[in-house]
Amino acid sequence: MIRTQIQLTEKQAKALRRTASARGVSMSALIREAVDRVVEERTEDLLWQRALAAVGRSRGSRADVSGEHDRYLADAYRR
Repeated sequence: MIRTQIQLTEKQAKALRRTASARGVSMSALIREAVDRVVEERTEDLLWQRALAAVGRSRGSRADVSGEHDRYLADAYRR
């Protein structure tokens, strides 16, 4: 692990101490958990943005893809 130093307001520190105590974990563990959540959310947001950006980019010759996508997918996997 990498040691780092952060500054919290008194209110944040008290709330963090209370929460850590109630959960039976250290303040450091709680901070690491919070960092993981933020990073995970950011990663999910980026994945959604990439997926949404791809919508409508490809124009196929079939006009019924929205209604027949399951059949087309099954056909593609059979090949």
